[in-house]
Amino acid sequence: MRSLADRFCSFRRAGKITPVAILTLAALVSLTAGGCASSAASNYENRPFFQDEYGLGTHGRKTWFDHLVEVDPGGIKTYVAPDYDSKAPQTIAILPFADRGSANYVVDKIPLTHRDQKERAAWAWTDANRMRRAITGYMASREFQQANMLQVDEILKEHGIDCAEKLDKLDPQTLGQWLGVDAVVYGEVTRYEAYYALLVSAYQVDADVRMVSTHDGHVLYKATGARYDVNLMPAFDPIDIAINSGLTLLQLRDVTLARAEEEDAREIVLRIPRSEKLTNQLIEQAHDRQLELEAQAAR
Repeated sequence: MRSLADRFCSFRRAGKITPVAILTLAALVSLTAGGCASSAASNYENRPFFQDEYGLGTHGRKTWFDHLVEVDPGGIKTYVAPDYDSKAPQTIAILPFADRGSANYVVDKIPLTHRDQKERAAWAWTDANRMRRAITGYMASREFQQANMLQVDEILKEHGIDCAEKLDKLDPQTLGQWLGVDAVVYGEVTRYEAYYALLVSAYQVDADVRMVSTHDGHVLYKATGARYDVNLMPAFDPIDIAINSGLTLLQLRDVTLARAEEEDAREIVLRIPRSEKLTNQLIEQAHDRQLELEAQAAR
């Protein structure tokens, strides 16, 4: 049977590279690919779960080369308490984040919106909560047991804690009693801006996060993260400059901003040391639960 490459060459020599010929070749490629997929499915291995995972603490963590390729001058500065391993918290609560920016849409340090006080409050909460949700999502995949965000907010509202100033005045020990957790995570969005200069556009999202023990109030972990989602499109011809300038402007979309938030959050959470102690505790709790169920079934 002739190969697809031979068929295409014969079409080309005969001058028959027509739309019909292209469609025919595409159909043959599709059928061949389908046959390969069926073959792969029939040879599927029965692979067991619960293997050692590669790159568990590094996958998604940017290197200097990534920063260079993506023209990203941002970075993460962290602090880990010397006794973190022995005092790693089993239960945590992600507190409401504060927004220290202007709460306006800022491009090149120039606010393009002029929101009133009520609108600024709503947008500050929106910007801060986006980052908080991103941190919460990445924390959920770790060895911590998290208090539900909705419940955390409701408890704080019941105690009249409705702004960052009141939250900062409250000691962590009291928060631990209210929320029933071993540590609380504070957060601030310090920069939430856009940049545009014809051939380059970027979103900058900066956040400060710290994890504080509710038993003695000392800082277990803190990080200052800066993420620039940059789109650079060099051009030298006037027409190309005009086209690329429009394309870079299109990068200032909401989905691009969300990627910057999530990457900043991922980098911050990745740097929290993994605790073998907490992992073993969770495993023991799972075993204990199974023993309880078996004992109940045996009654």
